[in-house]
Amino acid sequence: MAAIDLSAGAVLRRVEWTVLRPLDGALQGDFATLFRGEGIDFREMREYVPGDDLRRIDWNTTARMDTPYVRDYSEDRDLTAWLLLDRSASMRFGPTGRGKDAIVVDLVACFAQLLGRGGNKLGAVLFDDGPVATIPPRSGRTQVLRLIHELGRREPRSQATTELAGLLRAAVATIRQRSLVVVISDFISPPGWEKPLRQLAQRHDVMAIQIVDPLEHSLPDVGVIVLQDNETGDQVVVDTGDAGFRSRMAALAEEQNDALTATIRRTGLTLQTIRTDEDLLGAFLRMAHQRKMSRR
Repeated sequence: MAAIDLSAGAVLRRVEWTVLRPLDGALQGDFATLFRGEGIDFREMREYVPGDDLRRIDWNTTARMDTPYVRDYSEDRDLTAWLLLDRSASMRFGPTGRGKDAIVVDLVACFAQLLGRGGNKLGAVLFDDGPVATIPPRSGRTQVLRLIHELGRREPRSQATTELAGLLRAAVATIRQRSLVVVISDFISPPGWEKPLRQLAQRHDVMAIQIVDPLEHSLPDVGVIVLQDNETGDQVVVDTGDAGFRSRMAALAEEQNDALTATIRRTGLTLQTIRTDEDLLGAFLRMAHQRKMSRR
């Protein structure tokens, strides 16, 4: 394996002090238990109770008994987790050193440390605009450093539009054992990704995390500027002093976000959104709370 970039260690040290230690203190280590392993060995059939995972409903038994039944499985102690990471050109948007791509690096470092505890295995599928890169799941600090290093060195080779469907289809074909799957993207992509995301959600425990920058939703009044689409290279001159233009931009962004939220909901998932100007500790506390509520 190639030598580990020392900057990966620096990333780990930074998130350890700014996110992980305060998170452990706030949750008393409870965050990792929210991602406990889920085995595939059938244990029993029982009646549905509010809060059960709807994906576990056994429809044949439900139809026969005329009341909802769910299948329970024995729980494994170890967890296998996969990070599906969008590294396309649009992910470079945002302020220097705090763009969407930088947030992904910190998120990966946090997830890798949290999920890697106790010998759990962690792998990744990375997509830019070239061949999908797969890092098989392994445990240990070396694997954490490898993930951060690999993420940092991969950059888009062109301005091609994100094909999120390709990343998700690769995951469907690669991930066979039931796993925790965390999709991290800005979800700026042509249609076609809903079906493979639904397939993943049917087989695995999936989290969908959207990374956004505030400027994508609300332009400040800074006069005439040139905007460039990172994925197509197209440029347009706009007058941000025009209140009507800013209002139309904000309305369009809200419409697109509502459509994305509805699409994610149709797959049976809840969209988690993290802003580039957001404190990651607060984001993880929010995700932990929502995940805890979803398990009830």
